[in-house]
Amino acid sequence: MLDIAEELHRWVEQGRDFAVATVVAVEGSAPRPPGAALAVDADGTAVGSVSGGCVEGAVYELCRQALRDGRPVPRRFGHSDEDAFAEGLTCGGVVDVLVMPVRVGDPVRPVLAAALSAAARGEPAAVARVVSGPAELTGRALVVRPDGSHEGGLGGHPELDRTAAAEAGAFLEAGRTGTLEIGERGSRCGAPLTLLVESRAPAPRMIVFGAIDFASALVRAGKFLGYHVTVCDARPVFATVARFPDADEVVVEWPHAYLARTDVDARTVLCVLTHDPKFDVPLLRRALRLPVAYVGAMGSRRTHLDREARLCEAGLGDLELARLRSPIGLDLGARTPEETALSIAAEIVAARRGGTGASLTGARTPIHHDGPPAPAGRIGSVA
Repeated sequence: MLDIAEELHRWVEQGRDFAVATVVAVEGSAPRPPGAALAVDADGTAVGSVSGGCVEGAVYELCRQALRDGRPVPRRFGHSDEDAFAEGLTCGGVVDVLVMPVRVGDPVRPVLAAALSAAARGEPAAVARVVSGPAELTGRALVVRPDGSHEGGLGGHPELDRTAAAEAGAFLEAGRTGTLEIGERGSRCGAPLTLLVESRAPAPRMIVFGAIDFASALVRAGKFLGYHVTVCDARPVFATVARFPDADEVVVEWPHAYLARTDVDARTVLCVLTHDPKFDVPLLRRALRLPVAYVGAMGSRRTHLDREARLCEAGLGDLELARLRSPIGLDLGARTPEETALSIAAEIVAARRGGTGASLTGARTPIHHDGPPAPAGRIGSVA
Protein backbone atom coordinates (compact mmCIF):
# COMPACT_ATOMS: atom_id res chain seq x y z
CA MET A 1 0.00 0.00 0.00
CA LEU A 2 2.81 2.42 0.80
CA ASP A 3 4.13 1.96 -2.74
CA ILE A 4 1.21 4.12 -3.95
CA ALA A 5 1.13 6.37 -0.88
CA GLU A 6 1.25 9.64 -2.80
CA GLU A 7 -1.89 8.85 -4.81
CA LEU A 8 -3.80 7.41 -1.85
CA HIS A 9 -2.86 10.37 0.34
CA ARG A 10 -4.45 12.66 -2.25
CA TRP A 11 -7.60 10.52 -2.21
CA VAL A 12 -7.77 10.78 1.58
CA GLU A 13 -7.29 14.55 1.42
CA GLN A 14 -10.09 14.76 -1.17
CA GLY A 15 -12.43 12.73 1.03
CA ARG A 16 -12.75 9.86 -1.45
CA ASP A 17 -13.90 6.39 -0.44
CA PHE A 18 -11.70 3.64 -1.85
CA ALA A 19 -10.65 0.04 -1.39
CA VAL A 20 -7.06 -1.12 -1.48
CA ALA A 21 -5.87 -4.62 -2.38
CA THR A 22 -2.42 -5.45 -1.00
CA VAL A 23 -0.19 -8.41 -1.77
CA VAL A 24 0.24 -10.21 1.55
CA ALA A 25 2.39 -13.18 0.55
CA VAL A 26 3.77 -14.81 -2.59
CA GLU A 27 4.87 -18.31 -3.52
CA GLY A 28 6.92 -19.30 -6.53
CA SER A 29 7.33 -16.97 -9.48
CA ALA A 30 4.99 -14.11 -8.59
CA PRO A 31 5.33 -10.76 -10.41
CA ARG A 32 4.91 -8.35 -7.46
CA PRO A 33 6.34 -8.53 -3.90
CA PRO A 34 4.43 -8.27 -0.59
CA GLY A 35 3.23 -4.71 -0.07
CA ALA A 36 2.38 -4.10 -3.74
CA ALA A 37 -1.10 -2.64 -4.00
CA LEU A 38 -4.00 -1.79 -6.30
CA ALA A 39 -6.60 0.74 -5.14
CA VAL A 40 -10.00 1.57 -6.62
CA ASP A 41 -12.16 4.55 -5.61
CA ALA A 42 -15.95 4.84 -5.62
CA ASP A 43 -15.94 6.19 -9.19
CA GLY A 44 -13.98 3.21 -10.46
CA THR A 45 -10.62 4.96 -10.83
CA ALA A 46 -7.72 2.55 -10.25
CA VAL A 47 -4.07 3.09 -9.30
CA GLY A 48 -1.28 0.62 -8.68
CA SER A 49 -0.89 -3.06 -9.47
CA VAL A 50 -0.77 -6.38 -7.63
CA SER A 51 0.29 -8.68 -10.46
CA GLY A 52 1.50 -6.74 -13.46
CA GLY A 53 -1.75 -7.53 -15.27
CA CYS A 54 -2.49 -11.23 -14.67
CA VAL A 55 -5.24 -10.87 -12.06
CA GLU A 56 -5.86 -7.12 -12.09
CA GLY A 57 -9.41 -7.53 -13.43
CA ALA A 58 -10.45 -9.92 -10.69
CA VAL A 59 -8.83 -7.78 -7.98
CA TYR A 60 -10.51 -4.68 -9.38
CA GLU A 61 -13.92 -6.36 -8.94
CA LEU A 62 -13.01 -7.44 -5.40
CA CYS A 63 -12.21 -3.82 -4.56
CA ARG A 64 -15.62 -2.75 -5.87
CA GLN A 65 -17.22 -5.51 -3.79
CA ALA A 66 -15.36 -4.43 -0.64
CA LEU A 67 -16.52 -0.86 -1.13
CA ARG A 68 -20.13 -2.03 -1.39
CA ASP A 69 -20.01 -4.52 1.51
CA GLY A 70 -17.66 -2.65 3.83
CA ARG A 71 -15.80 -5.84 4.76
CA PRO A 72 -12.21 -7.02 4.13
CA VAL A 73 -11.87 -9.74 1.48
CA PRO A 74 -8.92 -12.17 1.54
CA ARG A 75 -8.26 -14.03 -1.71
CA ARG A 76 -5.62 -16.40 -3.08
CA PHE A 77 -4.71 -16.37 -6.78
CA GLY A 78 -2.79 -19.19 -8.43
CA HIS A 79 -2.15 -20.59 -11.89
CA SER A 80 -5.27 -21.58 -13.81
CA ASP A 81 -4.91 -23.69 -16.94
CA GLU A 82 -8.46 -23.00 -18.11
CA ASP A 83 -8.57 -19.23 -17.74
CA ALA A 84 -5.22 -17.92 -16.57
CA PHE A 85 -5.89 -14.30 -17.36
CA ALA A 86 -9.23 -14.19 -15.55
CA GLU A 87 -8.37 -15.81 -12.24
CA GLY A 88 -4.78 -17.04 -12.31
CA LEU A 89 -1.13 -16.17 -12.75
CA THR A 90 0.44 -17.13 -16.05
CA CYS A 91 3.85 -17.21 -14.35
CA GLY A 92 2.76 -20.20 -12.25
CA GLY A 93 3.11 -18.50 -8.87
CA VAL A 94 0.64 -17.97 -6.03
CA VAL A 95 -0.34 -14.59 -4.58
CA ASP A 96 -2.35 -13.92 -1.41
CA VAL A 97 -4.18 -10.60 -1.47
CA LEU A 98 -6.15 -8.74 1.19
CA VAL A 99 -8.74 -6.26 -0.07
CA MET A 100 -9.79 -3.61 2.47
CA PRO A 101 -12.41 -0.86 2.24
CA VAL A 102 -11.15 2.55 3.37
CA ARG A 103 -14.29 4.66 3.61
CA VAL A 104 -15.00 7.90 5.41
CA GLY A 105 -16.07 6.92 8.92
CA ASP A 106 -14.35 3.52 8.92
CA PRO A 107 -12.28 3.08 12.13
CA VAL A 108 -9.18 2.05 10.20
CA ARG A 109 -9.20 5.08 7.88
CA PRO A 110 -7.46 7.55 10.26
CA VAL A 111 -4.75 4.98 10.98
CA LEU A 112 -4.04 4.28 7.31
CA ALA A 113 -4.31 8.00 6.57
CA ALA A 114 -1.53 8.69 9.08
CA ALA A 115 0.73 6.10 7.42
CA LEU A 116 -0.04 7.41 3.94
CA SER A 117 0.56 11.01 5.00
CA ALA A 118 3.97 10.17 6.49
CA ALA A 119 5.01 8.12 3.46
CA ALA A 120 3.85 10.82 1.05
CA ARG A 121 6.02 13.37 2.90
CA GLY A 122 9.02 11.06 2.74
CA GLU A 123 9.00 10.42 6.50
CA PRO A 124 9.84 6.93 7.81
CA ALA A 125 6.81 4.97 9.01
CA ALA A 126 5.56 1.41 9.19
CA VAL A 127 2.00 0.13 9.16
CA ALA A 128 1.07 -3.28 10.60
CA ARG A 129 -2.23 -4.87 9.61
CA VAL A 130 -3.93 -8.09 10.62
CA VAL A 131 -4.24 -10.08 7.40
CA SER A 132 -5.14 -13.46 8.86
CA GLY A 133 -6.83 -14.41 12.12
CA PRO A 134 -10.18 -13.85 13.81
CA ALA A 135 -12.62 -12.13 11.45
CA GLU A 136 -13.26 -9.27 13.87
CA LEU A 137 -9.54 -8.37 13.86
CA THR A 138 -8.82 -8.72 10.14
CA GLY A 139 -7.86 -5.38 8.66
CA ARG A 140 -7.12 -3.67 12.00
CA ALA A 141 -3.97 -1.57 11.81
CA LEU A 142 -1.43 0.46 13.72
CA VAL A 143 1.25 2.89 12.54
CA VAL A 144 4.75 2.98 14.05
CA ARG A 145 7.19 5.90 13.95
CA PRO A 146 11.00 5.74 14.18
CA ASP A 147 10.90 6.90 17.82
CA GLY A 148 8.81 3.85 18.76
CA SER A 149 5.53 5.74 19.19
CA HIS A 150 2.46 4.29 17.53
CA GLU A 151 -1.17 5.11 16.84
CA GLY A 152 -4.15 2.93 16.12
CA GLY A 153 -4.51 -0.60 17.40
CA LEU A 154 -5.26 -4.17 16.46
CA GLY A 155 -8.31 -4.41 18.69
CA GLY A 156 -7.16 -7.29 20.83
CA HIS A 157 -5.27 -7.65 24.10
CA PRO A 158 -3.13 -4.56 25.05
CA GLU A 159 0.01 -6.68 24.89
CA LEU A 160 -0.83 -7.43 21.25
CA ASP A 161 -0.42 -3.77 20.32
CA ARG A 162 2.88 -3.52 22.22
CA THR A 163 4.28 -6.62 20.54
CA ALA A 164 3.06 -5.58 17.09
CA ALA A 165 4.55 -2.10 17.54
CA ALA A 166 7.92 -3.54 18.61
CA GLU A 167 8.03 -5.97 15.68
CA ALA A 168 6.91 -3.30 13.20
CA GLY A 169 9.60 -0.98 14.58
CA ALA A 170 12.22 -3.62 13.80
CA PHE A 171 10.91 -3.89 10.23
CA LEU A 172 11.03 -0.10 9.94
CA GLU A 173 14.65 0.08 11.13
CA ALA A 174 15.62 -2.40 8.43
CA GLY A 175 13.37 -0.82 5.76
CA ARG A 176 11.65 -4.19 5.27
CA THR A 177 8.15 -5.28 4.26
CA GLY A 178 6.89 -8.75 5.12
CA THR A 179 4.67 -10.88 7.32
CA LEU A 180 5.05 -12.24 10.83
CA GLU A 181 2.96 -14.44 13.09
CA ILE A 182 2.15 -13.67 16.71
CA GLY A 183 -0.33 -14.88 19.28
CA GLU A 184 -3.67 -13.17 19.78
CA ARG A 185 -2.47 -11.85 23.16
CA GLY A 186 0.91 -10.69 21.89
CA SER A 187 2.93 -13.88 22.28
CA ARG A 188 5.77 -14.25 19.80
CA CYS A 189 5.13 -17.95 19.49
CA GLY A 190 3.24 -17.70 16.20
CA ALA A 191 -0.36 -18.03 15.03
CA PRO A 192 -3.28 -17.31 15.38
CA LEU A 193 -2.54 -13.85 13.89
CA THR A 194 -0.60 -13.01 10.75
CA LEU A 195 0.47 -9.39 10.36
CA LEU A 196 1.62 -7.68 7.21
CA VAL A 197 4.16 -4.99 8.07
CA GLU A 198 4.89 -2.41 5.38
CA SER A 199 7.71 0.03 5.98
CA ARG A 200 8.76 3.12 4.10
CA ALA A 201 12.27 4.10 5.07
CA PRO A 202 15.70 4.05 3.49
CA ALA A 203 17.99 1.31 4.73
CA PRO A 204 20.15 2.37 7.70
CA ARG A 205 23.77 3.15 6.89
CA MET A 206 26.90 1.30 7.88
CA ILE A 207 30.12 3.15 7.08
CA VAL A 208 33.27 1.05 7.30
CA PHE A 209 36.47 3.07 7.48
CA GLY A 210 39.60 1.19 6.47
CA ALA A 211 39.81 -0.95 3.32
CA ILE A 212 41.39 -4.00 4.98
CA ASP A 213 40.57 -7.71 4.74
CA PHE A 214 38.44 -7.52 7.90
CA ALA A 215 36.38 -4.81 6.20
CA SER A 216 35.37 -7.14 3.37
CA ALA A 217 33.86 -9.63 5.84
CA LEU A 218 32.15 -6.83 7.77
CA VAL A 219 30.61 -5.49 4.55
CA ARG A 220 28.98 -8.88 3.96
CA ALA A 221 27.71 -9.01 7.53
CA GLY A 222 26.33 -5.49 7.23
CA LYS A 223 24.47 -6.33 4.04
CA PHE A 224 23.04 -9.44 5.73
CA LEU A 225 21.68 -7.21 8.52
CA GLY A 226 20.02 -4.90 5.98
CA TYR A 227 22.42 -1.95 6.02
CA HIS A 228 23.41 0.25 3.10
CA VAL A 229 27.18 -0.23 3.37
CA THR A 230 29.88 2.25 2.40
CA VAL A 231 33.62 1.57 2.53
CA CYS A 232 35.86 4.61 2.87
CA ASP A 233 39.66 4.80 2.76
CA ALA A 234 42.13 7.46 1.61
CA ARG A 235 44.28 4.90 -0.21
CA PRO A 236 43.05 4.31 -3.77
CA VAL A 237 45.07 1.13 -4.21
CA PHE A 238 43.04 -0.55 -1.46
CA ALA A 239 39.63 1.16 -1.74
CA THR A 240 38.39 -0.43 -4.97
CA VAL A 241 35.11 -1.92 -6.09
CA ALA A 242 36.97 -5.08 -7.11
CA ARG A 243 38.07 -5.65 -3.50
CA PHE A 244 34.63 -4.84 -2.06
CA PRO A 245 32.05 -6.09 -4.58
CA ASP A 246 29.35 -6.43 -1.90
CA ALA A 247 29.56 -2.79 -0.78
CA ASP A 248 26.91 -0.34 -1.99
CA GLU A 249 29.63 2.24 -2.54
CA VAL A 250 33.38 2.58 -2.18
CA VAL A 251 34.76 6.06 -1.45
CA VAL A 252 38.38 7.15 -1.84
CA GLU A 253 38.75 10.07 0.56
CA TRP A 254 40.22 10.93 3.92
CA PRO A 255 37.78 9.40 6.42
CA HIS A 256 37.18 12.49 8.54
CA ALA A 257 36.58 14.61 5.42
CA TYR A 258 34.06 12.12 4.05
CA LEU A 259 32.25 11.90 7.38
CA ALA A 260 32.01 15.68 7.48
CA ARG A 261 30.14 15.84 4.17
CA THR A 262 27.99 12.70 4.14
CA ASP A 263 24.53 12.22 5.67
CA VAL A 264 24.16 10.25 8.90
CA ASP A 265 21.27 9.78 11.32
CA ALA A 266 20.32 8.04 14.55
CA ARG A 267 20.40 4.62 12.81
CA THR A 268 23.86 4.99 11.30
CA VAL A 269 26.70 2.76 12.52
CA LEU A 270 30.36 3.74 12.10
CA CYS A 271 33.05 1.06 12.18
CA VAL A 272 36.65 2.31 12.27
CA LEU A 273 39.05 -0.47 11.24
CA THR A 274 42.08 1.63 10.28
CA HIS A 275 43.85 1.57 13.70
CA ASP A 276 46.23 4.28 12.48
CA PRO A 277 46.31 7.54 14.50
CA LYS A 278 46.53 9.79 11.46
CA PHE A 279 43.19 8.37 10.29
CA ASP A 280 41.57 7.45 13.61
CA VAL A 281 41.97 10.58 15.69
CA PRO A 282 40.44 13.19 13.35
CA LEU A 283 37.76 10.69 12.32
CA LEU A 284 36.73 9.70 15.86
CA ARG A 285 36.92 13.29 17.05
CA ARG A 286 34.09 14.03 14.62
CA ALA A 287 32.27 10.70 14.88
CA LEU A 288 31.83 10.79 18.65
CA ARG A 289 30.08 14.14 18.40
CA LEU A 290 27.51 12.96 15.86
CA PRO A 291 24.03 11.62 16.79
CA VAL A 292 24.69 8.14 15.38
CA ALA A 293 23.70 4.75 16.79
CA TYR A 294 27.11 3.15 17.14
CA VAL A 295 30.81 4.06 16.91
CA GLY A 296 33.33 1.23 17.18
CA ALA A 297 37.08 1.19 16.61
CA MET A 298 39.39 -1.77 16.01
CA GLY A 299 42.66 -2.29 17.84
CA SER A 300 44.26 -3.86 20.87
CA ARG A 301 43.70 -2.58 24.40
CA ARG A 302 47.08 -0.85 24.21
CA THR A 303 46.00 0.80 20.95
CA HIS A 304 42.76 1.86 22.60
CA LEU A 305 44.54 3.50 25.54
CA ASP A 306 46.86 5.39 23.19
CA ARG A 307 43.91 6.41 21.01
CA GLU A 308 41.91 7.55 24.02
CA ALA A 309 44.79 9.72 25.23
CA ARG A 310 45.08 11.31 21.78
CA LEU A 311 41.34 11.98 21.70
CA CYS A 312 41.52 13.61 25.13
CA GLU A 313 44.28 15.86 23.82
CA ALA A 314 42.04 16.65 20.84
CA GLY A 315 39.38 17.99 23.23
CA LEU A 316 36.90 15.15 23.70
CA GLY A 317 35.28 14.83 27.11
CA ASP A 318 34.36 11.78 29.18
CA LEU A 319 30.77 11.59 27.90
CA GLU A 320 31.94 11.63 24.30
CA LEU A 321 34.62 9.01 24.93
CA ALA A 322 32.08 6.80 26.71
CA ARG A 323 30.26 6.35 23.40
CA LEU A 324 33.24 4.62 21.82
CA ARG A 325 33.10 0.81 21.52
CA SER A 326 36.76 -0.10 21.63
CA PRO A 327 38.16 -2.68 21.24
CA ILE A 328 35.32 -3.25 18.78
CA GLY A 329 33.02 -6.27 19.01
CA LEU A 330 31.81 -8.83 21.52
CA ASP A 331 34.09 -11.36 23.19
CA LEU A 332 33.64 -14.38 20.91
CA GLY A 333 37.31 -15.33 20.80
CA ALA A 334 37.25 -14.25 17.14
CA ARG A 335 40.40 -14.54 15.03
CA THR A 336 39.50 -14.70 11.33
CA PRO A 337 38.00 -11.76 9.43
CA GLU A 338 34.65 -13.56 9.27
CA GLU A 339 34.62 -14.33 12.99
CA THR A 340 35.60 -10.74 13.77
CA ALA A 341 32.85 -9.43 11.50
CA LEU A 342 30.38 -11.63 13.37
CA SER A 343 31.52 -10.24 16.73
CA ILE A 344 31.15 -6.67 15.48
CA ALA A 345 27.75 -7.36 13.95
CA ALA A 346 26.61 -8.99 17.19
CA GLU A 347 27.66 -5.92 19.19
CA ILE A 348 25.79 -3.65 16.76
CA VAL A 349 22.62 -5.72 17.19
CA ALA A 350 23.02 -5.73 20.98
CA ALA A 351 23.49 -1.95 20.99
CA ARG A 352 20.43 -1.47 18.81
CA ARG A 353 18.18 -3.82 20.78
CA GLY A 354 19.46 -3.23 24.29
CA GLY A 355 20.90 -6.72 24.63
CA THR A 356 23.73 -7.68 26.96
CA GLY A 357 25.67 -10.03 24.71
CA ALA A 358 25.52 -12.72 27.42
CA SER A 359 24.63 -16.33 26.66
CA LEU A 360 20.89 -17.04 26.94
CA THR A 361 21.57 -20.48 28.37
CA GLY A 362 20.75 -20.38 32.06
CA ALA A 363 20.03 -16.65 31.96
CA ARG A 364 16.86 -15.00 33.23
CA THR A 365 17.11 -12.00 30.91
CA PRO A 366 14.43 -11.54 28.21
CA ILE A 367 15.12 -13.07 24.81
CA HIS A 368 13.66 -10.01 23.09
CA HIS A 369 14.40 -6.47 24.28
CA ASP A 370 11.71 -3.94 23.38
CA GLY A 371 12.95 -1.07 25.54
CA PRO A 372 15.62 1.50 24.70
CA PRO A 373 19.20 0.22 24.39
CA ALA A 374 21.36 0.23 27.46
CA PRO A 375 24.06 2.94 27.57
CA ALA A 376 27.36 2.01 26.01
CA GLY A 377 30.22 1.10 28.29
CA ARG A 378 33.55 2.91 28.29
CA ILE A 379 35.50 0.02 26.81
CA GLY A 380 33.91 -2.84 24.89
CA SER A 381 34.99 -6.45 24.74
CA VAL A 382 37.77 -7.71 22.55
CA ALA A 383 36.89 -8.84 19.06
